Amino acid sequence: MTQKKRIALVAHDERKDDLKAWAKDNAETLKQHEIFATGTTGKLIQDSCNLPVNRLKSGPLGGDQQLGAMIAEEKLDILIFFWDPMAAQPHDVDVKALLRMAVLYNVPCACNRSTADYMVSSELFSKDYNPIRKDYSGYLGRFEENQ
Repeated sequence: MTQKKRIALVAHDERKDDLKAWAKDNAETLKQHEIFATGTTGKLIQDSCNLPVNRLKSGPLGGDQQLGAMIAEEKLDILIFFWDPMAAQPHDVDVKALLRMAVLYNVPCACNRSTADYMVSSELFSKDYNPIRKDYSGYLGRFEENQ
């Protein structure tokens, strides 16, 4: 993970205003990094915070899966995902898969403003950082035996 981070910003509908407010408060810091976002969230951040955003598809149309693939390919360093704990999402399976990938690849993940605040205020946020990745190769044999 280099000094310039590749950061994903994602928010469910009821949390978009929260993420927009957080991004506005941290726009100067975020400008120093490369931002990715799912469709509608990306447009909102781009327009309201004047930040360049690499926009992907909307979450339900595959944007969450695109971000998961970026994590697996080690093309994403940080995930900030303000998800709505009060509403069932039609693409809950995709959301769970995205969060699983973040944990699997040891990608820092903030699901609320407090955690996002701690993350951007960390001295590690602006430095090179080498996260320790767990070696899951021992699991491969177990998966092959079950098939």
